[in-house]
Parts: sequence; structure tokens; C-alpha cells
Amino acid sequence: MIGRLKGTLIHKQPPWLVVDVHGVGYELEAPMSTFYDLPELGREVTLFTHYAQKEDSVSLYGFLRDNERRLFRDVQKVSGIGAKIALAVLSGASVEEFARLVQVGDVTALTRIPGIGKKTAERIVVELRDRAADFAGTGGGTLQIGADATSEATIALQQLGYKPAEAAKMARDATASGDEAAAIIRKALQSALR
Repeated sequence: MIGRLKGTLIHKQPPWLVVDVHGVGYELEAPMSTFYDLPELGREVTLFTHYAQKEDSVSLYGFLRDNERRLFRDVQKVSGIGAKIALAVLSGASVEEFARLVQVGDVTALTRIPGIGKKTAERIVVELRDRAADFAGTGGGTLQIGADATSEATIALQQLGYKPAEAAKMARDATASGDEAAAIIRKALQSALR
């Protein structure tokens, strides 16, 4: 079951957050990609949700962006991957970066995501390569690998040691219209020092 939840953010401690909706607190598990962009406590938030019911448990997952929720669901279709690893994927790489890694078949980079070994990374590439462009919202077209300055800056920041999701946010926040990768990197690093 999928849906949306709108309410007041009253608690956030990764990986858990609580949203108050008309006096009822909903506890959700969320990836770090969502935590990086959450508003302050006491502010209103709208989350895309995924409800999972098993024999012995019920879980609710929250995402700020619908493409994160779609990736979370699609990754779990790969043999051997459950919700925990799907959350790790979103915590370790942006949707766009994950799609790029899958499309180019970068098994080595995928194994850097916690919980993903070489065999799992290979299964991800084989089973998800055809849908990788859909994750990034390109409508089934080919991703432009390294074609945009923000993507290049994100990769460079990762090579400097920043986690993929953090690097993507830093690059996105530092990008202004017409910026080249070097300028984005410089601004992102300056912001990180503040």
C-alpha cells in the first residue's frame, strides 16, 4: 500500500521519524536522503509513504520524494534485497547516482553501499539496468552520464570522501545556473566549512 502523509514533524532520529496527523503520531522509517532535507521539528511535512505488512509486523516508510519511494520498492524486487538494504541504498546514493551506477554497471561502486556485496550488486545491475532511467525520471531514455556539471561535482565530492547522498545534496545546493563543475565543487566545499 502506498500513499501520502501530511502533518507536523515532532521527532527525528535516524532512521526513525514521527509525524503528528491530527493528534495521531505516525512512526516512520526513512532513508538519510529524506533526513537531509526534513524541515525543523514543529514544522509541517508531507511524505510519500510505503506501508508493508508481514505475518508478524507492520512497517511504515516515509520519503520526501516520490522517485525515492519508487526506487525503494523496485530495489526490493531484486532477489535477496529487503527493506533494510533498500533504505541503505537510498542512504548511500541519490536516486540519480544509483540509476547512473546501475546503467553503467559499476558493480564496484554499488558494493560501497552498506549491505550490498558483489553478488547482490551484480544482480541489481542485471535486474534493474533496463529500468535505471525510470528511477531518475528520464522517462525510459538514456541517462546523460557525466554530461551535467552537478553530476560531475557530485562524483568529485564523493571521491573526496563525502557519502553519495550528502555529496548530491551539497552539489545541488551549491549549483547556480550556468555553473561549471569546478565552481560547484568550490562553493560546496566552502559551504561545508561554515
